[in-house]
Amino acid sequence: MQGLESSSLTNPGRKRSNNEDCFLSLPSHDLWMVADGMGGHEAGEVASDIVRTTLREDSGDSLPATIQRAHKQVLSAADNGIGAEGMGSTVVALKNLGDRFEIAWVGDSRAYSFLPSGELEQLTTDHSYVQMLLESGAIEPAEAHSHPDKNIITQCLGSQELEEVKVDTLTQPWQDGQWIILCSDGLTDELEFNEMSRILQQCQDVESATKELVRAALQAGGRDNVTVQVIAAPTAARPLLPTLSQWIPVFTHSRKVDAAIYASAVLLLVALLYWIFN
Repeated sequence: MQGLESSSLTNPGRKRSNNEDCFLSLPSHDLWMVADGMGGHEAGEVASDIVRTTLREDSGDSLPATIQRAHKQVLSAADNGIGAEGMGSTVVALKNLGDRFEIAWVGDSRAYSFLPSGELEQLTTDHSYVQMLLESGAIEPAEAHSHPDKNIITQCLGSQELEEVKVDTLTQPWQDGQWIILCSDGLTDELEFNEMSRILQQCQDVESATKELVRAALQAGGRDNVTVQVIAAPTAARPLLPTLSQWIPVFTHSRKVDAAIYASAVLLLVALLYWIFN
């Protein structure tokens, strides 16, 4: 397998002077992460940076264990006067496992899958008040995007009332040509699902996809920090001989004999052309 291609971009948005979002991109460790800090200026960015630092330093550990450790690190930092009491952060992270990937998350930062067919799928389920309303049947999916309480989350890293957070995970096989999109709610609050899908269908590579998603979120209002990562599925290097063998005509039931006949014919053609032009 070849290494994964990825692109990451964060922007404070059009309404805020500071950026409480951050991301981690460690292709050498097969790890990517988006964190969205909460708690105001010089607090939310502290919380999200603690999450990033913990995942970077513990990149060899399992995602759920590392995220749980990040939760405790945010809590202890606030107790020691770093940042501010009540600060917190969401997190969504992806770990490449070769032919599979793992995603782990806490809060409402999301992961999506996008396929060459144009199919976009939300992989994560928000830990949010609106998600609880959806699951209970109190509201319809069409109401969720514009619900006035859509930014209320039910847990985050640094939640003081939680000794441990519930880290949700999923593991799936990579699909050919698949992109995984990790993002903060600064993207999903501005762009509806169909708009995200339309943008991705028009992009030819992960870099343009990242830039176009962020640009569209800013044009739609940019009321929050926005962070986007797009990670492409690993591509298998095709062996040279099987690839060349597809071009060999079939003369017999033996590919070796066919290859020998074809090679001889090519050599004779080359020799003939050499004789004609010399």
